[in-house]
Formats: sequence, C-alpha cells, structure tokens
Amino acid sequence: MKIGDKVRFLSEVGGGRVSGFQGKNIVLVEDEDGFDVPMKISEVVVVGDESYETTRMVEAKQRGSQQPNVSREEVETEPADRPVTFRAKPEERKGGDKLSAFLAFVPMDVKELSQTRFESYFVNDSNYYMRYVYMVAENNSWQVRSMGEVEPNTKEFIEEFGRENLNEIEHACVQIIAYKKDKYFLLKPTVNALVNIDPVKFYKVHTFRENDFFEQPALIYTIIENDVQKVRL
Repeated sequence: MKIGDKVRFLSEVGGGRVSGFQGKNIVLVEDEDGFDVPMKISEVVVVGDESYETTRMVEAKQRGSQQPNVSREEVETEPADRPVTFRAKPEERKGGDKLSAFLAFVPMDVKELSQTRFESYFVNDSNYYMRYVYMVAENNSWQVRSMGEVEPNTKEFIEEFGRENLNEIEHACVQIIAYKKDKYFLLKPTVNALVNIDPVKFYKVHTFRENDFFEQPALIYTIIENDVQKVRL
C-alpha cells in the first residue's frame, strides 16, 4: 500500500485514496470531500479502478496462459512505478527537547454532542520519539488498548468509541519511553502515569476546548508537560 492507492474500508461504507501514514499502523485516507480519515491499515484494502467481474478474471487468466515465458528482469517494474520509500527525518522545533505528551479526545460531531462518537489520540509534543503503551483497568487487572511508536511533534490515532465505552476507559495508564534516533540526546526518565478519565465531561460542550493540536475542540489530558509528569502511578 502506498500514497495514491485507491482503497475501501472493510468494517464500514466508504473509502478514498491514500494521502499519508501515521506511524506503522494508521493510514490516512482522503475521502470524496477532501478530508483525511485515519484508519487502521488492517481495516482498509487496496482496490483497482476497473470492475473485477468473474468473466473478465477468466479472460485475464486465459490471456496469461497464452503468454510466452518472460524472465524476472523483463517484468521488473519501472523505477517510477515503485512505491516511494524515502521518508524525511522529523523536524525539531525550538523548546521541544522537554517532553510533553497528552491524551486527546475529539468529538466526531461537536454540534451533535448527545449522539456523536469520539476519537482518541496520543499526542507527542516534543523533539523525541515516544514509544507508548496505553492501558485501561478492569477490576484489578489491566488491558492494553493501544501501543506504538510516535514520531516527534506528531499525534497518533488510538481508536473510535461511543459513550457506551466510557466506563471501559475511566481508569487509564500511559507508559512512555522517549529517545532520539541517529543522534546523541539527553536521557529522559520513563513515564508511568495514571489518568482518571471523567465520563461526565463527555456530556458537556464546554469541556471540549480550542487547542494547538486539532482544528476542532478537544478534551485534553496532560500526561507530561515540559518534563514535569502531571499524573503519577
């Protein structure tokens, strides 16, 4: 799967073209309205622009069986047709060497707060890579909800959920290891933070506020800010 591929969603109606990626597990799909929709890579499938009717598939197989043997070098794709594998290194910003990370909850339709579903994100607001684990408590046990590596000064989509799931995420824990790649850096302590998510706030419009990370209002929980851990285990 590469940028420009046409894809469709597996678990819901819709699709579009691949416009980018977030981390290793999330693909950004540009829909027909021009909006980038984050989806798990496992939840999308690449589709072609043509119709794959049975008769056409049979004809294609028949044509293929009539073709002479062709060497691997002859069928090698042209360089321009190969997917782009180069990725620019993340840019660092002034003041970003102090760790800041947040859990963010964004209503999908803030104008219909009584009915809307929500999206959750891990926000890395620093010049460090962060490998995180997001867990929730169930009685005396814990369950991993999401994990991954987040590049500097980016955010990663965690999941979509409804109000029926609020009790599941009420008691959360986030663990973080921070580092830089291909350069020396100051060692940062491992973050191990409890986050108590108040379900009542998801019913109040004023708790979703303007912020620096999203175009729409969001409920932001601070995990660590300017190297100061706000909530501790």
